[in-house]
Amino acid sequence: MKVIIAEFISLDGVVQAPGGADEDNDGGFSHGGWSMKYFDPDVMGSKFAEIAEQSDALLQGRRTYQVSAAAWPSRTGDPFTEWINRVQKYVVSDTLTEEDATWNPTTIIRGADFLKTVSQLRASPGGYIYVYGSATMVRSLLAADIVDELLLTIEPIILGGGKTIFPDNGKAIPFTLESTAKASSGAQVCRYVRIH
Repeated sequence: MKVIIAEFISLDGVVQAPGGADEDNDGGFSHGGWSMKYFDPDVMGSKFAEIAEQSDALLQGRRTYQVSAAAWPSRTGDPFTEWINRVQKYVVSDTLTEEDATWNPTTIIRGADFLKTVSQLRASPGGYIYVYGSATMVRSLLAADIVDELLLTIEPIILGGGKTIFPDNGKAIPFTLESTAKASSGAQVCRYVRIH
């Protein structure tokens, strides 16, 4: 399997709370929902659906999982929604219990086992391990160099601070640009593949 990270990202590298005002206010972040005006269902939606069709697992951090679990199960009607509700989900959390994991099928991974479990999944046959949101978790995956692809939707806005996915460890990790598509909103959907 391969790990692919899909993020809405500002020009200054912020990924925090793209979808809603109260999604993540950590650090006093006041721009929640900043990404919504740039969403282009034809260009972005088709790219995300294409990756989902090739994905056999969804990996998320606790906050992203809880936001998603509150939103997706009540939706129906399109291929991405059908996929996300049936796919095997993994959530990294030291606080969630099995009773909290109601968006089935879900497996909880404890923090101490996180990188080992993802490495084991990568060694298994299958498609992508799809990751979105989950900035802290994604930073750890990148720092451990176990990310195979990035699908970054770069949106034409500067947010002046907030959470980023990029580790600050001085380590260079090369990627190559595999494809790019321009959305009607001016956003660029860029797919990068890790160079080994």
